[in-house]
Amino acid sequence: MIHQYKLNGFNIVLDVCSGSIHAVDELTYDMIACFEDGDRDAVLAATRARHPDATDSALCEVYDALCALREAGKLFAPDTFAPMAGRLKEKSAGVVKALCLHVAHTCNLNCAYCFASQGKYHGERAVMSLDVGKRALDFLIEHSGTRRNLEVDFFGGEPLMNWEVCKELVRYARTREAETGKRFRFTLTTNGMLIDDDVIDFANREMHNVVLSLDGRKEIHDRWRVDYAGNGSWERIVPKFQRLVAARGGKGYYMRGTFTHNNPDFLKDIETMLDLGFTELSMEPVVAAPDDPNALTAEDIPVVMQQYEALAKLMLAREKEGRPFTFYHYMIDLTGGPCIYKRISGCGSGTEYMAVTPWGDLYPCHQFVGEEAFRLGDIWQGVTAPDVQEQFAACNVYAKPECRDCWARLYCSGGCAANAFHATGSVNGVYETGCALFKKRMECAIMMAIARQLG
Repeated sequence: MIHQYKLNGFNIVLDVCSGSIHAVDELTYDMIACFEDGDRDAVLAATRARHPDATDSALCEVYDALCALREAGKLFAPDTFAPMAGRLKEKSAGVVKALCLHVAHTCNLNCAYCFASQGKYHGERAVMSLDVGKRALDFLIEHSGTRRNLEVDFFGGEPLMNWEVCKELVRYARTREAETGKRFRFTLTTNGMLIDDDVIDFANREMHNVVLSLDGRKEIHDRWRVDYAGNGSWERIVPKFQRLVAARGGKGYYMRGTFTHNNPDFLKDIETMLDLGFTELSMEPVVAAPDDPNALTAEDIPVVMQQYEALAKLMLAREKEGRPFTFYHYMIDLTGGPCIYKRISGCGSGTEYMAVTPWGDLYPCHQFVGEEAFRLGDIWQGVTAPDVQEQFAACNVYAKPECRDCWARLYCSGGCAANAFHATGSVNGVYETGCALFKKRMECAIMMAIARQLG
């Protein structure tokens, strides 16, 4: 299977199953389009009809080159991966490598588009006790098998509303590292309202990554990310984010924004973040019910697609100027990416990755918390709903009929199970809007890799 498209002056051909990327001229691009199912004479005739000025020798040379690529497995490679689906999860059954600790089911902001119901997750406000948090870390160690590197995200709601417990949990984990040979990597996700010198110092010392919520332009951010008095938060958090990032000394961080129906022109928000001095960026499309006023509409999608293309061109231009920046969704490694088992099995939610509520309940990931049908068990008894876990163990790109013939299947791994469930009612469904946007992002990321390679 191949995928052909044109972007930023490049004629791009992706051989889906080999992963080979080809940047070709117009004649070769058109010949590839009719190459697979035609014999030599038919292919040459069809290409000659589109390129009447091409010589016979030029046409034959291109045809022979395509034949050589096919023989080398770099064009029209067969899909041999379906039998591998599920093997990675079978091999790692019962092994957990990461937890999302919901240390605070409460928040000091009242964001209109919040999937977590302003941090409450459709339940009561609560914070995680130190004892529950310690038990969660012990649960992770006990179920991590031979894995040495373990990951924990302090999440909410707003985790800084339970900051002392976060710090004590890091200290506890460091003592357990010495006892067990494990190594914890922590991430903090925060809206920034409670950042102070203590947060900056501790986070920059102990957090492998920090995710900072900022929606870009002040007027966009303050329209939705407001406190309970209705006041915007932009002016209060931006200086704190700047101080934290400046003190971080090159350690990982992300500015994470959300764009909605109100700002499909999100490149302006990216540019605002750049103007503020931030260079590690992510802008996520909102996931909302179709009747939600924040949801992206059919009219928004072409705008968003154009924005992704313009963003890719801006990134390339700034790289040439010596002012590069990172966009999370354009990070792609065409030569040494994830193994094929990982690429077809998905993110590991519900199997190797779980979310823990303030009460110690286990859910497949943070986006399923509060959905009682997806409760897996708890940190004391472990997984007590194997039928629920099996749904996620069976999740892979080949379990979704819509994905089997999609050119992007080895890049998205079948997409987000939570988005699929909320859009279709099934973890094996397809969130069509998210799918379309993902494919555009991959086209842009591949184009950028070609542009860098060709100079």
